[in-house]
Amino acid sequence: MANETSSVVLYDIEDKPPLGEAIPLGLQHVLAMFLGNVAPPLILAGAVGSVTGETTFLVQMALMVAGVATIVQAFPIGPVGARLPIVMGTSFAFLGPLIGIGTQFGIAAVFGAALVAAPVEMVMGLSLDRFREYFPPLVTGIVVMLIGLTLIPTGMNYAAGASAGPSAAGYGSFTNLGLAGLVLIVTVGLNQFFEGFLRIVSVFVGIVVGYLAALTLGVVDLSAVASAGWVTVPVPLKYGLAFEPSAILTVAFLYLITGMETIGDISGTVSATGRDATQTEMRGGLIADGVMSAFGAVFNALPNTSFSQNVGLVNFTGVASRYVAGIGGAFLVVLGLIPKVGAVVSAMPDAVLGGGALVLFAMIFSSGARIVAQNVTLDHRNSTILALSMALGLGVAFRPEILQQFPAEIQTLFGSALVTGGFTALLLNIAIPGGGVGTGPTEYSDGLAPETPTNLEEDLPESASADD
Repeated sequence: MANETSSVVLYDIEDKPPLGEAIPLGLQHVLAMFLGNVAPPLILAGAVGSVTGETTFLVQMALMVAGVATIVQAFPIGPVGARLPIVMGTSFAFLGPLIGIGTQFGIAAVFGAALVAAPVEMVMGLSLDRFREYFPPLVTGIVVMLIGLTLIPTGMNYAAGASAGPSAAGYGSFTNLGLAGLVLIVTVGLNQFFEGFLRIVSVFVGIVVGYLAALTLGVVDLSAVASAGWVTVPVPLKYGLAFEPSAILTVAFLYLITGMETIGDISGTVSATGRDATQTEMRGGLIADGVMSAFGAVFNALPNTSFSQNVGLVNFTGVASRYVAGIGGAFLVVLGLIPKVGAVVSAMPDAVLGGGALVLFAMIFSSGARIVAQNVTLDHRNSTILALSMALGLGVAFRPEILQQFPAEIQTLFGSALVTGGFTALLLNIAIPGGGVGTGPTEYSDGLAPETPTNLEEDLPESASADD
């Protein structure tokens, strides 16, 4: 097997830890991804007027769909699933563009676009060899950086205490800034001065501390928690579906990018066991991303993808058992069916969420910068692609009026910094000589190196997939 190294895991993928260990280990996965999963629906509900007051329900659906998707990744249904401890959840990559789509066309267009574009990742899973050269680290790193940068204004609005923006009452009050600052300080302190589990769940702990401080100050309205029920039944297509071509194209491009993220996460997870990911695992993981994002759209949840923080948890703890991930998925499903959990999360003051969100958004940018720094030589060609892509992407985000003479569909599609910046990087990487698309050596993202005689036989043997 190619690139085989010594395994660092205590429990391998097919190992079953004792239940007394597996349950807390599964809960640990939930803690590591909880805020990243519930923050996007919280922010979307605050930004799109048509779902104001629906925050609790959207949070519940985000939890339930993430749980089902995680279970499918761990225990595949046919070709759907990687058979790996891949924890799924709502992706921040979609948040900025989906807020724009929801504001312009309504929430039904958000779920319609997510549903119709989902096959993009399924096709990616079936045709890895055909597209990989078009998405080297230079292109994917630029898009990841743009995701983080374009979300910063949203994070600042929340930190100031009002998702509606500077015109809202109490925006930038000392109470709000103090709560956001407390969350920020606790989060960064745990992340930088501690090791182990506290470092991994630093954002979650920071949010909890901020929430408790807000309760002490009396700025949390818990009336919705008292009135929320204990059990709910998911309602498919509660907000309907609408199909806007520009929205579908925007989301389709984002599926390409999150597909690359999933490939990296699968590679990172499997590398802990001392081997490379197989083509079967890659395909199953990508197909599951697409299928479960479509499932999520039907059940009123934003598109799902793999969570990188849980990949880090696997590598840190040495627990790569898919059974542990499955238990974490079961926890998420249960939480998603209990309205009181969603109500508690929804009652979180904007400033508390903003303090944690700012850290997450900044780290997204940092991840993109690291992709470029570690994998790309910033020569004249690559520096030009990086500069122009960032300039055009951020340019349409800061000055969307530049597109006001174009049809509304064009404004929606290219008004997204991710689409404009990402397409610029993609096209320039093809057009400018010296790159990896037929004109020279290609820098491959993790898991996308071409198949060679030494790794053509990487797929797991039949015996490895004999029992579930």
